[in-house]
Amino acid sequence: MCGIVGIVSKNSSIKVDRNLLLKMRDTMIHRGPDGAGIWISENEMVGFAHRRLSIVDLSDSASQPMSNEDDRIWITFNGEIYNHQEIRAELKAKGNHQWKTHHSDTEVIIHAYEEWGIDFIQKLRGQFAIAIWDSVKQELFLIRDRSGIKPIYYTYTDGRLIFASEIKAIVEDASVKRKVNEESFFHYLSFLTVPAPQTLFDNIFKIPSGSYLKFSTDNKICVKKYWDVLDNLQPMKKVSEEDISTLLMENLRDAVKSHKMSDVPVGVFLSGGIDSSTNTALFSEGEKEVVKTFTIGYDKAYASYKNETNYAKKVADLFGAEYHEKLLSVDDLIDFLPRMVYLQDEPLADPVCVPLYYVSELAKKNNVTVCQVGEGADELFCGYSSFAKSLKINSFLKKSPYQLKNIAYDVLLNSRYKFSAKTEFLRRHLLGQPTFWSGAEYHSDSEKKNLLSDRLKWNFKDYTSWDVISPYYIDFLNKSPDKNFLNWMTYVDLNFRLPELLLMRVDKMSMGVSIETRVPFLDYKFVEFAMSIPAESKIKNGVLKSVLKNSVRGLLPDEIIDRPKQGFGIPMIEWLFQKLGSRIHDEAVSFLKKTDLFDGPELMKIIANHDQRSWIVLNFIMWYNEFID
Repeated sequence: MCGIVGIVSKNSSIKVDRNLLLKMRDTMIHRGPDGAGIWISENEMVGFAHRRLSIVDLSDSASQPMSNEDDRIWITFNGEIYNHQEIRAELKAKGNHQWKTHHSDTEVIIHAYEEWGIDFIQKLRGQFAIAIWDSVKQELFLIRDRSGIKPIYYTYTDGRLIFASEIKAIVEDASVKRKVNEESFFHYLSFLTVPAPQTLFDNIFKIPSGSYLKFSTDNKICVKKYWDVLDNLQPMKKVSEEDISTLLMENLRDAVKSHKMSDVPVGVFLSGGIDSSTNTALFSEGEKEVVKTFTIGYDKAYASYKNETNYAKKVADLFGAEYHEKLLSVDDLIDFLPRMVYLQDEPLADPVCVPLYYVSELAKKNNVTVCQVGEGADELFCGYSSFAKSLKINSFLKKSPYQLKNIAYDVLLNSRYKFSAKTEFLRRHLLGQPTFWSGAEYHSDSEKKNLLSDRLKWNFKDYTSWDVISPYYIDFLNKSPDKNFLNWMTYVDLNFRLPELLLMRVDKMSMGVSIETRVPFLDYKFVEFAMSIPAESKIKNGVLKSVLKNSVRGLLPDEIIDRPKQGFGIPMIEWLFQKLGSRIHDEAVSFLKKTDLFDGPELMKIIANHDQRSWIVLNFIMWYNEFID
């Protein structure tokens, strides 16, 4: 993994400033402490820079930015291409490419672009953020992988397109104004993050998952989606459940095996749940070296979050893995807050950022550079109780008489339940919208507007966060061969919650200590397979993740498979009554004196009640102080 940055100027009066490019690059030294490079074109209108975390081909010949043999094509690239050796063999068979390296996946990308143009993306299996400059066509391509595992940001200002792996690199350019995008703020309060292509910075954007940007000679920026899982399904309606379970394990083994590719030590983040335990089991297969696992727990027995370390230790022992754990306290959280905000670039109001950072740090201290994580399994196989609850709500509303629903909605609107979840779900249903907008949703529009200042209440009186969800729903209705409500929930989370919240938090926190994370459950071939499984196989008789549990039974002990689901989290409730609550109060009082974004009395009421929404507020305030003020 690496940090990439670049500038392409179409403004003849503004050339690439080498010192600025170096400064931008080195804001991301944590993403690449092993080396650094820079390239600026002869006419000084294009510049690429790179921070390197050496994973595959550790030689200097694999350093970046890298060019093809005639310096016509340049690349700076963050990620891993798991099938690069197969693509290299295919290109070598054609006999018209000159090679500088023995097994660099970066060089494979360059020659693949030479051979197939931008369509080469379809051949890549991996996680990546790629920048390619074609000096003949005078075109820039910025490409984000299918699942959105690796982020890439950009802005256009003064006739220049500036891009980077992190926003902090972009805002090093003084011409890039640091201003809050208030529409993004509106959506942030809904979803804990900002939907692509927006960011919380005005005029700074992120490329959506499975998409690429083309910046051409006419100064036009075109963003195109090159992959959608719904275009690549092979429905298994007539396949027996036994055969589906067999195929599932074959596909998952293949994904885990491909993700083991590395020239440096690889480990596993282990919680003791079914996903990380399956990762550990499959990763251990065929390994000559002892697998290292890393686990986070907490310093006390908190009622709101129980430690899973005993389960993680059992799984590690079962597969002969080397077990490492760290127990966190509220002081660890407080100490980490400034660093967390700096690494996030824009708020990711998921407290899991805290344990993710510390488990990554634990791995780094034990000389591991690459770790497998379990993100994606719950979305693909219905592992969340919230999914099951949403299925029940949707089924109930569909069966209820229309006239009765209208009457119930009118009654609720004129009661103390006006802003309740029941009223909101009924409202959506009567408007023909799905009740489930995303697993990232935290505030409904009506709840959220109470938090806004009078100015923003007026500005956004006609706004709704449905506006950013509806394009996914339109695609789902147009493309899905099975419009089952569970498939909708998975599809919207694959497109939004995973790339813009869960995967973003993993990338930012792990790269903060120079750790690369890999996500075998989100290998695109496995995603296409999992989305082809009938929805009714994923939850049976109230059992969540039914087909995955059937597939791994025998690989994992029943104690791990059948234990109640517990998400990765922190004891937020207890910590809000300790130092964390006091910190949030002090930050909010200071913030309200200098801004006009929140409704002051409503905000202070939430904080006084030790409401968990305080965490969303704290993330935003600290980001504002770090990057805007």
